Amino acid sequence: MVNPLLAPELRELLAEKNYKELCEFCESIHPAQIAEFISALNSREIWEILSHLQPSLRGEIFSHIDEEVQLEMIETLGRDIMGKLLSEMPPDDRVDLMKKLPKKKREAIIPAMAQAEREDLRRLIAYPEGTAGSVMTSEYATLTPELTVDQALRKLRLEAPDKETIYYSYVIDENHKLVGFVSLKDLIVAPPGARVKDIMYEDVIYAKAHDDQEEVARMIQKYDLLAIPVVDDQDRLVGIITHDDVMDVIQQEQQEDIEKLMAIGGSHEVGVYTKLSTLDHLKSRTPWILVLALMGFVSGLIIQNYESVFLQVAILASFMPMLTGTGGNAGSQSATLVIRALAVKEITVRDALFVLVKEFRVAFLMSIILAVVAYFRVHVFYGDASLPAHITPVKVGLAVAIALALQVIASTLIGAMLPLVAVSVKIDPAVVASPLLATMVDIFGLLIYFNVAQLVLRL
Repeated sequence: MVNPLLAPELRELLAEKNYKELCEFCESIHPAQIAEFISALNSREIWEILSHLQPSLRGEIFSHIDEEVQLEMIETLGRDIMGKLLSEMPPDDRVDLMKKLPKKKREAIIPAMAQAEREDLRRLIAYPEGTAGSVMTSEYATLTPELTVDQALRKLRLEAPDKETIYYSYVIDENHKLVGFVSLKDLIVAPPGARVKDIMYEDVIYAKAHDDQEEVARMIQKYDLLAIPVVDDQDRLVGIITHDDVMDVIQQEQQEDIEKLMAIGGSHEVGVYTKLSTLDHLKSRTPWILVLALMGFVSGLIIQNYESVFLQVAILASFMPMLTGTGGNAGSQSATLVIRALAVKEITVRDALFVLVKEFRVAFLMSIILAVVAYFRVHVFYGDASLPAHITPVKVGLAVAIALALQVIASTLIGAMLPLVAVSVKIDPAVVASPLLATMVDIFGLLIYFNVAQLVLRL
């Protein structure tokens, strides 16, 4: 986000070279707010302000600057300046930004970074997108089992400014393997001479570097953790994921699920609606719409095939929107609940029979209520309608009620079944369920409606 309100005042201070007041201003409020204000300036002006700040504050502010402005600064400022800025960023934010750069540009900047940060970046950026390794940070506190509590506290006091969090300290052996953890509270209340190994918790909840980031977020949420350690295949500690990173992951996953449910393709990034061009929106939204439009021709063929039914009882046409709309709503409810249950691991594909039976029971009871409402609606609004001699309002009401009941049951079962089928063939259920659901419900609904009408009304 860019906040231009203070831009003139900041430019005035820069013109006066009043760096003291600029530094005081930057140190007085949260780095995220500073980032909002200075994002309205150009790259050179931003760097002029940042260059007079302490390195830790400079890196924190730069990490909060709008991504477009960050990328513009990379293009505008020299390699040495950007190497310095990137070295001072939090490791996880640094990795996220560098992944946005073309490989050639990235490889040109990396040599300008400090050696430790350069090696850290290469290690973190190697993890595939969407894994725990891709969102973890390497700024964690470690202790060894033989340290006394007093020694541990002195160590943390020295390292605290450079760590993401010290509320949890992770205990490692000589091979850097994770053997336990201790909280800051435990260290404070323990006797100064006690050993870390005597007060640490050995039953550590941890994630593997290649675990799915959504699974890790769910673990932190389930166990109410401030952070979770991440280990490699040899159980060596390689990073931690903090609760604030998890919030970003959850937001990203929710964005992805919502857009997939609405048949939208693309990268599913958060907060890019205004940044994407019309062509980008067209590319992400057109494919599924085109596929569904082509599938919609099937509905047209069904209506054309049963045209004689309409010609004999024109009143039937007025109930089609109600049937298709109600079926779509029932199917969407069922699909949403099943997708959510699958996402939080409440159910698996093995529970398919249980899910279908449960949804059938709900749909059956719901269909009775809706059928009764539909039947009386026909009598109230169409009781004196002009009908062929052998057809009465009672028969029309019965046909509509039966068709609606069957439509609700069929739509609910389709809505429950599609996500389960998608998961069984290793496809994201959100991709398949919602886009296909409405079209399938319409097709089945029309077939049910016309066949029931023919049977009941003897057309």
